[in-house]
Amino acid sequence: MPLKSAKKPAKKASPKAKSVAKKSAPKKAKKTASKPAKKPVPKKPAPKKPVPKKAAAPAKKPVPKKAAAPAKKPAPQSDLLKRILTSLDDDKAENIITIDLEGRSALCDAAVIASGRSSRHVSAMAEHLARRLKEGGYGTRPVNGQAQGDWVLVDAGDVIVHLFRPEVRDYYDLEGMWSVGSRK
Repeated sequence: MPLKSAKKPAKKASPKAKSVAKKSAPKKAKKTASKPAKKPVPKKPAPKKPVPKKAAAPAKKPVPKKAAAPAKKPAPQSDLLKRILTSLDDDKAENIITIDLEGRSALCDAAVIASGRSSRHVSAMAEHLARRLKEGGYGTRPVNGQAQGDWVLVDAGDVIVHLFRPEVRDYYDLEGMWSVGSRK
């Protein structure tokens, strides 16, 4: 047995309803025609302020390029750093440079780079520095590369000290790597 659909068939409009619809339609048109149409009011443009005339514009100056090496900032002068610089100066280290690495490196706050005249001089400076740091209460500090004497690294905690022979220092150019300018 087929199911009956829920929809009822639409009733056809009677002739009276058609005539009523036709009569009411013109009335609506008449009502809208009797009302005056609203005209859009044109907006008045805002009065323009006089723009001062510029004299001939000066030629743009070329923007200077940033220097490759920013100005050196003095490293924080902690007691440890002062002790290291004093020790290197006493041992007649050459071209001592202090690089402030605070905020730039997680390894240390400052790096000191210095040169010795020979491998023996570099090794002696590293040995004296490690001894003076121990005497100053900083404990035994690790020293790397002391046997060769080309590049000796002394890890003093917050300050790392690099001691080089001049040729090795020129080759590795740590100053250029940290953008503090070249010694050349």
